Amino acid sequence: MGWIGTLLIIAGISLDIFATMECQGSLVRQVNKKHLAFVSVIGVLWQLAILFVGYYSSDFICRKNPTSNEALLGEIVAIVIFFCLGCRLLVKAIKNERVYEHLVQQFDGRKMMRIAGATCFYTLLAGIAFGFLQTNILIVLVMIVLVTVLCIVAGVYTGYHYGFEQKTKVYVIGTLCLWVAGGEVLIRYIL
Repeated sequence: MGWIGTLLIIAGISLDIFATMECQGSLVRQVNKKHLAFVSVIGVLWQLAILFVGYYSSDFICRKNPTSNEALLGEIVAIVIFFCLGCRLLVKAIKNERVYEHLVQQFDGRKMMRIAGATCFYTLLAGIAFGFLQTNILIVLVMIVLVTVLCIVAGVYTGYHYGFEQKTKVYVIGTLCLWVAGGEVLIRYIL
């Protein structure tokens, strides 16, 4: 898989984090840079660990040197994963759940961990898909660090300055990223 497709997938799964952080940023009185740095580090470490586990768990599902039938099945599973993750974001955009607005002094640490736990399942699925496609893990890990930090910081500041109304657009953009990447995999590997 090329670096553009890899970037699209990572952007697609990270835009969910952006939207979540946008909602959190809309609630704070002032952005505490130290707290934001801590949340960014925890978010990145969490994403890295889960993506790594997903990537290498694909080896257990499919042997290290798969036959052509197993490789084709892995590619089909990867395409399904990307399209399903895109559908999930589209459903979130359509539902457009409202945020109960109330001013807080700083981010709620426990809530942030619950959010990280919810997004980790989808990162795990993306890691499995990357493993099936035998994507270079080093490139994936570097990209996930950069994009996750960018999405966390940009999400908080977007929410802080503009509120949480942009999250629907972000979900749609994430959907398109995942669907385009899934289409690219379909064209490159299957057709």
